[in-house]
Amino acid sequence: MICKFAPIVLFTFKRPEHTRRTMLSLAQNADFLNSPLFIYCDGARHADESAQVEELRQLVNDWPHPNKSVIMRERNWGLANSVIDGVTVQCDTFGKVIVVEDDMVVSPHFLNFMNTALDKYQHDDRVISIHGYSYPIDSLPAAFFIKGPGCWGWATWKRGWDLFEADGQKIYDELQRKKLMYRFNMLGSYPYKQMLHDQIHGLNDSWAIRWYASALLRDKLTLHPGISLVSNIGLDGSGTHCGSEVVKAFTFSTACPEINVEVKESEYALDLWSRYLKKFRREKLFRILTSTNLLTTVAKRALNRFLKKHC
Repeated sequence: MICKFAPIVLFTFKRPEHTRRTMLSLAQNADFLNSPLFIYCDGARHADESAQVEELRQLVNDWPHPNKSVIMRERNWGLANSVIDGVTVQCDTFGKVIVVEDDMVVSPHFLNFMNTALDKYQHDDRVISIHGYSYPIDSLPAAFFIKGPGCWGWATWKRGWDLFEADGQKIYDELQRKKLMYRFNMLGSYPYKQMLHDQIHGLNDSWAIRWYASALLRDKLTLHPGISLVSNIGLDGSGTHCGSEVVKAFTFSTACPEINVEVKESEYALDLWSRYLKKFRREKLFRILTSTNLLTTVAKRALNRFLKKHC
């Protein structure tokens, strides 16, 4: 099916207030009503979740949109199975897709950026996806490429999603064989290898870590904005896969990022990302280790110096 605007696929579960904020933000985009909208509603895992699930389903059923389809899961699929199935179905139908989860508040320029980039790189096999989120780092380019797709508001084509490998062990072994684990860990700055290992052994059910690995193994690029077009409002302990984090105040760009960038990985942006992730991990570990009042001020300072040197 040929469609000027990529379909928006929204995955929801049991957070009606988060979903309402996500949909309100999407509605601020000029292309929202022109885009086919598919809303996947996962089923409750147990009776205690039924009321929240039903409240969310009522919300999305009542939401005004001229080209909306609501897919009600009769049972709980889990996010990974739901995303893999939904993205596959819509990519097979439309050839491209924009994916949002129920805790993503997006910029009024989000859909414009996604659709513009989808059109621009549609036939460029070097590019596998478009991502709306970017780390809060000063001095990033207006737009840039990194090897590694994201999962906080993203888009791809059927040709890109066809490269997704669901078998975690298979891609883990291939990363090892190709000696890509250091790069997979974002130059040693974040434990993505451990995340993939945990997925293989049933300790998490992340589709995103497999998507990232699949793209890296094929040496594919993802376009990112320098200033984020997505804010994750689910880091409040309400989600199944996200814990509680300190969420900073978020300001979107006042304009859609200009997409005028060479199609190659930005070593400059990659270095900034790596430095940011190292700092993020160090600060998170420091918060965990100093969460009690047992450490003295001197001990905390010594611990901070140690983490800066070794983490």
